[in-house]
Amino acid sequence: MTKINMQQARTMIDAAIAKASELGLKPLGISVLDAGGHLRAYLAQDGTSMLRPQISAGKAYGALAVGAGSRWLNAQAAERPHFLEGLNGVAGGRIIPVPGGVLVRDQDGDIIGAVGISGDTSDNDEICAVAGIEAAEFTADPG
Repeated sequence: MTKINMQQARTMIDAAIAKASELGLKPLGISVLDAGGHLRAYLAQDGTSMLRPQISAGKAYGALAVGAGSRWLNAQAAERPHFLEGLNGVAGGRIIPVPGGVLVRDQDGDIIGAVGISGDTSDNDEICAVAGIEAAEFTADPG
């Protein structure tokens, strides 16, 4: 199974920041998690608010927890709130079910991690996560 190494995690973060700069977004917090939900890297741009580490990691963690990008979790929150409530309960409240948590898939389609971003709108966070993942030559799966 492919793993995300530090250089790849850094590439994802740098490319996400470049995309945010190109789009003129608010400061971002960016978490890169491995397939087991462990933090590989985190970076906060200057000016991010204090809960960005937890929110960005929660978006990525939620995606990994269900094997679908957090955009799918967002839809489930609207359609099946009882499911999301139970899921977040068993996850200890760690899941943030809004867009911005994007699965990282290797060339075989296997999930090797996730990138979670928080700081701007959820849609813009997701755009930056996808840009980062693709810059590291992996496939982004936003759900």
